[in-house]
Amino acid sequence: GGALLLRVYLSWLRIAGHNPLVQLSWALTEWLVKPFRVLLPGRTRIDWPCVMAALAVALAFVLLMRLAGIAVPLDWALLLPQVLGLLLHWALYMLTVLVFIYVLLSLVNPHAPLAPTFDLLTRPLLAPFRRALPLIGGFDLSPIAFLLLVQILLLILDWARL
Repeated sequence: GGALLLRVYLSWLRIAGHNPLVQLSWALTEWLVKPFRVLLPGRTRIDWPCVMAALAVALAFVLLMRLAGIAVPLDWALLLPQVLGLLLHWALYMLTVLVFIYVLLSLVNPHAPLAPTFDLLTRPLLAPFRRALPLIGGFDLSPIAFLLLVQILLLILDWARL
C-alpha cells in the first residue's frame, strides 16, 4: 500500500520518470496498477489507477484482518471508513519515512544523489512549518514539528480505530 501511495505522490509532484525513486516505485507496483489502468486509462496529475489499486489493497487487508479475527469483527457499515483510515495511516507513515530520510541525508550526506529528490518530496510538507518556525542556530526545526503533527494524527487514528 505504501509503495502505491508513494507512486501517487511522486506523480502528483511530477517527479521525472528517470528518477531512481520513480523507477523503483514503478517496478514494485506496475503489476498491480496495470489492470486498473485498463479501467481508468486517462493520465492526469493524480494517478487514479494507482489510487484505485491502493484502495483495493487496503480493502483486501481490512477484509483479511477481519476474517482472520485479528481485528474487530467485520461491520459492513464501517468498511469504507476503515479502508480510508488505513490508507490515511499508510500515507502518514510514508510521509514520516520520507521526512526521516530527508533529515538523515541532510545531516549525513547532503550531496547524495537522491538528496535533491527527497528535498522535492518534503518541501511541500515542510513549507508551512518553515514559514512559522525560524531557524534556531542554523537548524531547521520544521521536520520535528511536522513529525510531531503526524504522530498526533496517528494517535488520533489509532484512538478512532480506523
